[in-house]
Amino acid sequence: MDTIANLITKLKNAGNAGHESVSVPHSALKAAICAVLKKEGFVKDCEERLEGGKKFLVVSLFAENRVPKIKGVERISKPSKRVYKKAEEIRAVKSGYGALILSTSGGIMTGREAKKAKLGGEALFQIW
Repeated sequence: MDTIANLITKLKNAGNAGHESVSVPHSALKAAICAVLKKEGFVKDCEERLEGGKKFLVVSLFAENRVPKIKGVERISKPSKRVYKKAEEIRAVKSGYGALILSTSGGIMTGREAKKAKLGGEALFQIW
């Protein structure tokens, strides 16, 4: 099961349905992805909660006039086919209105940050 695809699809679908927040099972990778999405302005907040002995991430979503901030997502690297990009191969997403999320040796970061740090890595997904 692809947990990253599950996370980004839940975020997009919850925004389209008009929900204010969405709950997903916790993992360190998902928490790092949510922190980057918060820094980029795609989600309001991401907090950990303990419910019934299990950890969950509760992600609060942005909505401007009931229009969700997250318009679309595209999973790039999958468990069946990993996709890696060098720093020189990183391009802007939707003319700079979106973000490419990468897993690099420096942690989870956006394409802009990775290009600035001259780091390549596994291209996880695009969000706009």
